Amino acid sequence: MTAEQTYARELGDFLRSRRERTTPEDLGLEPGPRRKVDGLRREEVAMLAGLSTDYYQRLEQGRNVRPSDAVLDSLADALELDEIERRHMLMLARATRQPAPPVRRRPERVPQSTARLLTHLGVPAVVLGRHLDVLAWNDLAAELLGDPAAYPPERRNFLTALFDEDGNRLRCADWETTALDYIGMLRAAVAADPDHPRAVAVVGELSIRSPEFRRLWARHDVRESVHGAKVIHHPRVGDIALEWDAYPLPGNPGPVMVVFTPQPGAADDQLRLLASLAGLDATPAPPARPGSAQTC
Repeated sequence: MTAEQTYARELGDFLRSRRERTTPEDLGLEPGPRRKVDGLRREEVAMLAGLSTDYYQRLEQGRNVRPSDAVLDSLADALELDEIERRHMLMLARATRQPAPPVRRRPERVPQSTARLLTHLGVPAVVLGRHLDVLAWNDLAAELLGDPAAYPPERRNFLTALFDEDGNRLRCADWETTALDYIGMLRAAVAADPDHPRAVAVVGELSIRSPEFRRLWARHDVRESVHGAKVIHHPRVGDIALEWDAYPLPGNPGPVMVVFTPQPGAADDQLRLLASLAGLDATPAPPARPGSAQTC
């Protein structure tokens, strides 16, 4: 399969996922009797976008169709895509119209300045590669999320750890929301380079061993930048309410630094207690270590 065909198939799957998620009621339409689908029919999307049903069907099937930006804008309006979804769809579609330039795949590295910054942060923080492999972390992150040193290098990945059955899932109060955030980040990386060996390995392994991953991956959600709030169940200090943000680091694409900060309330004291129990200083945080981290 050529790169253009890969992108055409991905574009078709994305459009189908958004059509199936959009209902007539979402668009102010009457649902009509005897509907056999939860979302819109292909002919309804085609009508709303001003396209023929045959043309739209070939788009979903990834069949030798190279839509113009004007057609894509009409589809985005018809399906009520948000700005991130629009950009994702445009990137996929443009890749079907012209051969992609050769991808230069360099090893992912943590800048020295970032490694030094991790040593001075008084909160848990990790550095993630584009496929959610963890490249560095500080000891407070290891105490909060689980020590990545206990895993072989190929298992040091946020997403694969989240789907493990070894207790990682129990630490996340809202496991599925966290999984969708991580999957959305990986989906954006895969769209930029679908044949990357690490992308193929992570998606392939999880698709084989986890029905839940297959279900969530099929949603075709995409995340460009991620911020969220979560509660982590910690066996030593109880539930810790945290916020997390992903900060892009140099490179295109480059790694991101994920920083966990306490929500207002008791979480700040709980992090200090966790550091004390582990024999760490809460401010500044302990030294950063190269490698990767686990869980949510």
